[in-house]
Parts: sequence; C-alpha cells; structure tokens
Amino acid sequence: MQSRLFWPIFVLLLLLAFNLINDPSFFAIEIKQGRLFGSVIDILNRAAPIALLALGMTLVIATGGIDLSVGAVIAISGAVCAYLIQNEIVTSTPLIILAGIGVALIAGLWNGILVSILGIQPIIATLILMVAGRGIAQLITGGQILTFDHVGFEFIGGGTLFGIPFSIVLVVLTYGVTFLVLRKTALGLFIASIGANPTASYFAGIREPQIKILVYMFSGLCAGLAGMILTSDIQGADANNAGLWSELDAILAVVVGGTALTGGRYYIGPTLIGVLILQTMTTTILTNGLPVQFTHIVKAAVVILVMLIMSPQFRGELNRLRTNKTKEII
Repeated sequence: MQSRLFWPIFVLLLLLAFNLINDPSFFAIEIKQGRLFGSVIDILNRAAPIALLALGMTLVIATGGIDLSVGAVIAISGAVCAYLIQNEIVTSTPLIILAGIGVALIAGLWNGILVSILGIQPIIATLILMVAGRGIAQLITGGQILTFDHVGFEFIGGGTLFGIPFSIVLVVLTYGVTFLVLRKTALGLFIASIGANPTASYFAGIREPQIKILVYMFSGLCAGLAGMILTSDIQGADANNAGLWSELDAILAVVVGGTALTGGRYYIGPTLIGVLILQTMTTTILTNGLPVQFTHIVKAAVVILVMLIMSPQFRGELNRLRTNKTKEII
C-alpha cells in the first residue's frame, strides 16, 4: 500500500470496474481487417497524445518548472507537416516527420533559453509561446483547416503495427527509451537534483542551464510527436483547436501520478496511469450519454478525490476519526 503506483492503479481499476458493470462487453477486443478494436484499445489510442505530453511535462516539473506551451507546439508541428504535404513542398515521409520534430525542438529550445539563460519564470516564459505559438500556427495555415492525403504520414496516427494502433506503440517506445535513459545514466539524478535543491546542484557541479534546456527540448519533442499523431489521425491541421487546453490535462496527469509541482522527485509510471485515469473518465462520461460539457466538471471532481486518497495526511485523519469512533462505541 506504500507503493507510489498503488493508489493511481486502485482508482483506475475502480473506473474500469464501473465500466465493466455498466457494459459487460467493455473488455471485449476483436480483430477487424488485421486491427484490434474495443473500448480498451480506444482508450489507449485516444490517450496517446496526452501520454506523450505528460511524459515531457513530468521532467519539466521535476526541474521545478512548467510548460504551458505544449498545446501550441502541437498546433505548430501539425501545421508545418500539413503545409508541407498540401503544397507538395516535401513528399518524403521521413522528411515531413523530421520537419515536425525540428520545429518542436526549436520551440523547446526557445523555452529553455528563456527559463535557464534569461532567468524568466517558467510559467511566464512558456505562456509567451502558448499565446504566440498558436498565432504562428494560424499564420502557417492561413487561419484555415489544412487537409491532405498522404498515406505514409497518415500511418503515424491511423496505422497499425501487429494489429496495434501505431500511436500506442509510439508511446510505449517513447516511455521505454526515456525510462532506460533516466535510470541507466546520471541524467535522471541531475533532473531530480535541480528540482529538489538548485543551490546544492550548482555546488555539486551540475550544469543547470544545459539540463533545463535539454528537458524543455524533450518536452517540445513530445508535443511535436503528439501533434503529428493528432494531425495524421484527422488528415488535417486545425491551428485554432489542435491541442487546445491539452497542457492542463498533461499537468493533471502528472499531479495525479504523484509528482509534486515543487520539483524534485518524479514518477514516470504513475504519470502514465494518471493519463489512463483521465482518458477512462472521459470515455466513461461519453459512453454513458452525459453531455460533453460535464466532462471537465466530473474530471475535476475525480481528480480532487484522487488527490485526497493519495494524501497521507488525509488518510491519517480518516484513520484517526475511525479510531476515535471505535473507542466511543466500546
């Protein structure tokens, strides 16, 4: 019960159990035309973009920062890819992907420079790109929805690998590689040290500016990948709505996963569970016929409940009240 994963997994299992009771076929998975279909697969597929955002956000928050610009980076990355395809400037799938990743890395580099070199507060630095980035994406698309037809690029969001949606495979690979890098190198320790005690990290010889720039670039990379998933899935780039408010879902997932916004310790596994909790809630609300307007209200209420359950102080107070009640009965 002391495991960091216990309470997020417990809440996720409760949500899954509710769906199973409500719909006995909830866990049913079938294969159609070589592709897996089912409610669980749909949850995993729809959660993929936020899972990528939350991964980058976890490391940013671990350094004591925040990245409010990931939604705008989604829009920019998708707009660039769609523009190149529609105007036939680039037809090679690898080059289109490199272009989407390139602009996302530049966006992350911009945030990193503002935060670590110029010393601007992370919330302000990333808010700048959150506002300006959306405008940049709209300039690229001309304020219109750019549609395209490109089989190779569409594979990112709509293709399958061994019957599994490629977006899910991409998330698993990204999380796996990130986990190995953070655990097998000193980078993970450096990130946690900077967030926990910047002064001590400085005297220990850790290069804080370089680490922060790297982390913000990684957050940009994750947002760029998420943008390409969303863009290729709908075969179009909508600069006005692509990734809108997705940064808030990413932050919620990180918090539900147990990573403190003050920085320091971070938890990649629980963050992924947090993403699945949020997406399962959304799917549950929609499949039960509730108006979509209720999604954010219910999501906020459940997040508050989850945070209370995960709070040692809250659980301790409940145990104290239960003990006092038992003594009164005796």
